[in-house]
Amino acid sequence: MVKFTFKGGIHPYDGKDLSKDKPIRTVLPKGDLVYPLSQHIGAPAVPIVKKGDHVLVGQKIAEAGGFVSAPIHASVSGTVKGIEPRLTATGSMANAIIIENDNEYKEVEWPERLPLKRLTGPEILEMIKEAGIVGMGGAGFPTHVKLSPKEPDKIDYIIVNCAECEPYLTSDYRRMMEAPEMVVGGLRAVLKIFPKAKGIIAVEDNKKDAIALLRETAKEDTNIEVMQLKTKYPQGAERMLIYATTGRKINSSMLPADAGCVVNNCDTIVAVYRAVYEGRPLMHRIVTVTGEAIAEPQNFCVCTGTNYHELIEEAGGFKQEPAKIISGGPMMGFALFDLDVPCTKTSSALLCMTKDETAAFEPTACINCGRCVSACPENLIPSRLADLAERHDEAQFEKMNGLECCECGCCSFSCPARRHLTQEIKSMRRIVLANKRKK
Repeated sequence: MVKFTFKGGIHPYDGKDLSKDKPIRTVLPKGDLVYPLSQHIGAPAVPIVKKGDHVLVGQKIAEAGGFVSAPIHASVSGTVKGIEPRLTATGSMANAIIIENDNEYKEVEWPERLPLKRLTGPEILEMIKEAGIVGMGGAGFPTHVKLSPKEPDKIDYIIVNCAECEPYLTSDYRRMMEAPEMVVGGLRAVLKIFPKAKGIIAVEDNKKDAIALLRETAKEDTNIEVMQLKTKYPQGAERMLIYATTGRKINSSMLPADAGCVVNNCDTIVAVYRAVYEGRPLMHRIVTVTGEAIAEPQNFCVCTGTNYHELIEEAGGFKQEPAKIISGGPMMGFALFDLDVPCTKTSSALLCMTKDETAAFEPTACINCGRCVSACPENLIPSRLADLAERHDEAQFEKMNGLECCECGCCSFSCPARRHLTQEIKSMRRIVLANKRKK
C-alpha cells in the first residue's frame, strides 16, 4: 500500500531558493585533475596508467579492484603526473591518479550503440559496469552490483530517488527540469534488466513543475509512474523512500532487493542513460555550490577530479567569510577543513554557511522531552542510545536496535539540549559493526 510518506522526520529550512532557478552551467577545470581510487563502497580501483602516460577524455585509467568496485575514467585529456596519496572530502587520505590537463579535451572513439529495444538485460548491465557508474546520492555503491540481486525475478519495483530532501541541494531538481528525457530514458534501460518490474520516479511535492515535466515525458510508458511524495526530511533515505512508495519495510539486516525493490539516485539514472544510449562512462556530475556565504550560488556540471577551490571561484567567491564549509548537505554532509580536495563521483554539493549553529551551543543535560523520539524515522529512542554509546555498552546498544539508525540527523536537529545524538550513535554503530566483523 502506497503511503507517500513515513512516520517521524523533520522540516528544516531548505535553502533551495538560493540555487533552484540557476540552470546547470558547464565548468571546465583549470588546474590538475585528481582522481581518488576510492570513489565508491568496496575495493579501491586499480590504476592501469603510469606516470608520463598520455590519456584522452573517456579513457579508463583504473579498473575495478573486485566485484564490489568500479573503474575510473579520465574526464580530460592530458599527461599522468603520478599516483600518490591525496586528501579527500571525508578528511582521509587516498591514493589518487594526478592528470595534468592539456586543455584540448581530445576524446576516445566512442562505441556505437544499438537501440534500446535491441539490447538485452545482461548487455545493459555490462555497459553500466564498464561505465564505472556508482550511486551518486552519497553512498557510492557500485550500480552494477545493485542491479545484480540474487533473485532478479523477485524485483517488483525500480525506484528512482528524485526526492532530494537534503536542504540546499538542487542538482537533482535541475536534472529533472533540464533533462527529464534522460531520467525517464535511464529508467527504461534499467527496466530492460527487470522486465517484470514497475518503474517509480519518486519526487517530493515541493517540485511540482518537475513532476509535471516527468509525467509528460513518461506518458507513453505504462510501466512507469511518477509518484508525488510529501515534502519531509529524510524522505529520500532508502528505507523511508521504499516505505513511502510501496508500503514495504526493510531493516538494517536487509537489502532493498529483499523487499523486491531497487533504488537508484536521479543522477545515477542519468549516468545509466549516457552509458547505454551514448556509450559514455561516468566522468561528470552536477554539483550545487550554495550557501549564504557564496556570492552567486550555482549548479555546475563538473569534471570529476576538479578542485573545490575552482568551484568556489566560478560561483563568484565568498561574499563574506564562511563559518563552516560542508561537502554535501547540512544534515549528512562532511565539514571540510581544507578546500584542496577533488570533486568525485559522489560530490553532490559544496555548502558555505555564514553561521556554525552547531558550534555556537554547548550541549546540556537531556530534559527527557521526547522530541528525538518523535523525529526519529526508525522509531528509536536516540537519547537512550546516545547514553549507551557514551558508556560503551555495546550489548544494550544493540538490544535497543541501535544498528537500525540511518544516521539522518533528525534527533540532533530536534534536540533542545543540543546534544550530539547522531554523532554518538554513529560512532557506536561503527564500533559494534567492526566487532561483529572480527567475530
